[in-house]
Formats: sequence, structure tokens, C-alpha cells
Amino acid sequence: MEDKNKVECCEFTHVHEDIVKKVNEEMPDEELLYDLAELFKVFGDSTRIKILYVLFESEMCVCDIAQLLNMNQSAISHQLRVLKQSQLVKYRREGKSIFYSLADGHVRTILGQGMEHIAE
Repeated sequence: MEDKNKVECCEFTHVHEDIVKKVNEEMPDEELLYDLAELFKVFGDSTRIKILYVLFESEMCVCDIAQLLNMNQSAISHQLRVLKQSQLVKYRREGKSIFYSLADGHVRTILGQGMEHIAE
């Protein structure tokens, strides 16, 4: 009995070798793909996304972020550490205060395009 829900990828069992070869030549190394997957895992936490979005709007210190997100400072500091390790945020010291901001325009672009994508 044939499974009616089974979907075939192609009508023929024919590999388009030219396409496969071209794509294979363009594929990044496994290590780079792993690093990319790890980067996207960082975006998988809603608290980190909130922090990134706050920093998308303005440079802020831990105290300000904690108050804005109604969280304790240690939780914010922990998430900022993860974001720093992933090179998504940077900081600068001003006296005794440390101000955090998005690391670069790439992070701003990723967030902006993500918001644009889900708003469609």
C-alpha cells in the first residue's frame, strides 16, 4: 500500500551534479557553520533579546537596564557577559560606571532585519 502523505523531493532520481558541485564549492567550512549556529543560539533567549533591543535604542548601564526590564542586576550582568563573549555588545567605562552598547552595525542589522521579518 502506497503512503499518500509521502512527498518525493524530485520526480527522478537524478542528481544535478553541476548545481551540487557549485554549492559544495561555496559552502563555508564546518567550523564556520558551527560558529554561526552558536551565534544564533545566543539570540534564542528572550532576556538577551530584550537587552539587545534596549541597547539598540540607547547605550545604558546595568542599573538602567535592570530597572527598565524589571530584573535584578546580577541577572542582567550574567546575560551581558554572554553577549560580550559572543561579541554582540561592547562596553566603556566612565568613572565608576560601565556603559554597554551594541558591538557594531552588524548587530543592529541583525536585530532590525529580524524585527522586519516577524512584522511581515
